[in-house]
Amino acid sequence: MRVLVTGGAGYIGSHTVLALLRAGYSVVVVDNLSNSRVESLQRVAALAGRQPDFVRADITDKAALEAVFRRYPDVSAVLHFAGLKAVGESVAQPLAYYRNNVVGTMVLCEVMQAHGVQRMVFSSSATVYGDAKTVPVPESEPLKPTNPYGHTKRVIEELLADVQQANPGWRVGILRYFNPVGADESGQIGEDPQGVPNNLMPYITQVAVGRLESLQVFGDDYPTIDGTGVRDYIHVSDLAAGHLAALRALEQVEGVRAWNLGTGQGYSVLELVAAFERVTGKKIPYTVVGRRAGDVATSYADVTRASGELGWSAQLGLDRMVSDAWRWQRTNPDGYDKG
Repeated sequence: MRVLVTGGAGYIGSHTVLALLRAGYSVVVVDNLSNSRVESLQRVAALAGRQPDFVRADITDKAALEAVFRRYPDVSAVLHFAGLKAVGESVAQPLAYYRNNVVGTMVLCEVMQAHGVQRMVFSSSATVYGDAKTVPVPESEPLKPTNPYGHTKRVIEELLADVQQANPGWRVGILRYFNPVGADESGQIGEDPQGVPNNLMPYITQVAVGRLESLQVFGDDYPTIDGTGVRDYIHVSDLAAGHLAALRALEQVEGVRAWNLGTGQGYSVLELVAAFERVTGKKIPYTVVGRRAGDVATSYADVTRASGELGWSAQLGLDRMVSDAWRWQRTNPDGYDKG
């Protein structure tokens, strides 16, 4: 079975490509390398002992996508990761987010439909829930995102539901995942953000390795255990396994189905910092700054549906998330550029 993976050279995409290859799938990756490195796929190939095919293209480029589907007529499903993903940046640049995320998905769906490919696993986000009233957050929670990034994910979910309604042969798995962290246990692939990291764990590891002077904590006045934001952190390898479980589930699941992927446990920013210091022995200096636009106080997952319907649950705990993230960063202090 051949699977097309958009954004497959990125952080979550590359780990999922590795899992797909190890599970025996043939993989073609489409990525514009705007926030990723093709080196990640070279390392994936070395780890898997198999090479994914790679096409450098943007998902908003319909002609380029048409060429991919003509070249690989045996593609039977798409795992769709490609998209801009920084909450703060989305507040400052909403047009870029709507163009890349929403328009890109529209183009992808048009090309899939033209080539008879009707199965997709979509990389959504817990940001679609916004400031959820129910915690842990179930999939039935109303979708009320608080920032443009979350808005684009909600719009795409609605778009996919409408596409499926008009074309009943489509089967779509929507994965709303919480906060991916960690790296493959080999230390060969991991999170390599360009510029100052937007996510907490790579920010911490870059401080630990000396690339950044100190961690910025965005707000300490939330109604949480220590005033800092609480999130559900999930190991990226568990997340990759969740994508394979969703892909397999589309053999039986009809229509559109959403699943949360998380651990069901929330940790505050300062609890994550403390865990990193305990596991690694590295002190993480930090300064508290103002809240970041679009952030919420507390968000962690109700994972009952994924456990029951996908047979999936997170296996790797916080200490493993920290140790694997640190192994990646200390082995690759400058990311893929000088790893």
